[in-house]
Amino acid sequence: MLDISLLFKIAGVGILTIIIDKILKSSGKDDFAVVTNLAGIVILLLMVISLISKLFEAVKTMFQL
Repeated sequence: MLDISLLFKIAGVGILTIIIDKILKSSGKDDFAVVTNLAGIVILLLMVISLISKLFEAVKTMFQL
């Protein structure tokens, strides 16, 4: 079952990434803003990949004889 805390973690990382991006862009450091966005995306993808692997394991065990 999907844990609600994981959804809050994903939302928190997204909100934090947006805030840091806005702060860096307003101070004129666009290069660091892009790196921050990429780091946020990588972190979120790692969280989602773990969920997808759990899904595949559940499907695999469901169809095994």
